[in-house]
Amino acid sequence: MGEVILNMQDIQKSFSGVQALKNAQLELRSGEVVALMGENGAGKSTLMKILTGIYSKDAGTIHYLGKEVEYKNPAQSEAAGIAIVHQELNMMNDLTVAQNLFIGHESMNGFFINDRAMIEKAKELFKLLNIEIDPSVKIGSLTVGKQQMVEIAKAISSNARVIVFDEPTAALTDSEIEELFKVIRDLRKKGAGIIYISHRMDEINVISDRVTVMRDGEFVGTLVTKECTKNDIIKMMVGRTVFSEPKTASNVKKDAPVVLRCENLCRGKAVKNVTFELRKGEILGFSGLMGAGRTETARLLFGADRMDSGKIIINGREVKIQSPEDAVKAGIGYLSEDRKRFGLILDKDVEENTVLATLDQFVSGLFINRKKVREIAEKYVSELRTKTPSVRQHVKKLSGGNQQKVVIAKWLVRDCDILIFDEPTRGIDVGAKSEIYSLMERLAKEGKSIIMISSELPEVLRMSDRVIVMCEGKITGEIPIQEANQEVIMEAATNR
Repeated sequence: MGEVILNMQDIQKSFSGVQALKNAQLELRSGEVVALMGENGAGKSTLMKILTGIYSKDAGTIHYLGKEVEYKNPAQSEAAGIAIVHQELNMMNDLTVAQNLFIGHESMNGFFINDRAMIEKAKELFKLLNIEIDPSVKIGSLTVGKQQMVEIAKAISSNARVIVFDEPTAALTDSEIEELFKVIRDLRKKGAGIIYISHRMDEINVISDRVTVMRDGEFVGTLVTKECTKNDIIKMMVGRTVFSEPKTASNVKKDAPVVLRCENLCRGKAVKNVTFELRKGEILGFSGLMGAGRTETARLLFGADRMDSGKIIINGREVKIQSPEDAVKAGIGYLSEDRKRFGLILDKDVEENTVLATLDQFVSGLFINRKKVREIAEKYVSELRTKTPSVRQHVKKLSGGNQQKVVIAKWLVRDCDILIFDEPTRGIDVGAKSEIYSLMERLAKEGKSIIMISSELPEVLRMSDRVIVMCEGKITGEIPIQEANQEVIMEAATNR
């Protein structure tokens, strides 16, 4: 590792009287990867937004390349050589991949944008990064994982000295993650400093040199990665040890009634003759590689996409689900993997988002009963321990984990009997994960039935009573939890 290129000391920041950062600090050297870790709401993203000029600091100092700096906006920090790959995608869906890559740095032909030149530059960049994406297609047509790779390529293309990766692998496949790590190692060899924010402990051990931990907006400490254990880091993050042991036996009674049966669900090449049952009080895990058809199956079940053929039977009666409204009426709630696009209205506050699926229950005559709405929102903020200054806070200002809790609250208010959790803990820290796991287990004990789609095998093994494995649109395995392990699941996930 080389010289110190970035040093943030005693950074403080408050929002509406709530202290978000207090004496936060971070040191980064050239040619090193520093993992920045902490629970959701610990202040990691806020600290990075101060570094890149999105927020202004209340106090403290930032030294970059030996000089004290304070950027007024992201354009200034980017021009200085600081790039950030945000956790939440920031793309213009109606523009092409190439146009998104070079927005603000377009190739020009006189007074006109030269799209052909940008497409060729994008192809060269993707070839360098081993990314197989057509730069001429609209970005909105790509999967979340592919969009994330474009976002990463965009940051790397600026030849930055400091690159911040905020949960870069949340939507990537294992092969895409390995390609990203190759890119990061190459950047490190060239002397760049990398700040890597992730909740995936296995990644931290593989890619980082040091780990800086924050808790409740404060600096806790910095550890050398090869000299510390996973539990050392977790204990610093949450102030306690959190264990996630695999489940060894199903909690579902053998005579539990079947509440949902799907028969031969089909939609093009994405879903092929999918048949399965869900029992009362069961957590049914859906596993598989990206593109296996898990989310596509859930979207058919929820009416977000139309099926070509198949039957959905709830409590012994066939139901026609042609829209999300039909699904909700049938007692199904869906927590999408992309909570910002499909789960929340970002410019609305916590209380409005909490009652999105049940607004009709709070209408009296021509008016919404604001008192009842506030009471129910405050109840679920308390029950789920959602970190927010108040229920009047806009959800776009909450951390990813707390946004997820608002989505969960929305469906708890609706009191759905069948809940689909699609990547329920994506981008969420170990402490918040533990809380969501406990909530799901409580719901199952109360008789709710849960379909959980997850790309994290430890999560599947920790939570499921039974595991359905998919590959290329088909079910390739159905495994009782007592027989499940990572090897068995991966074998089924690659069984075409």
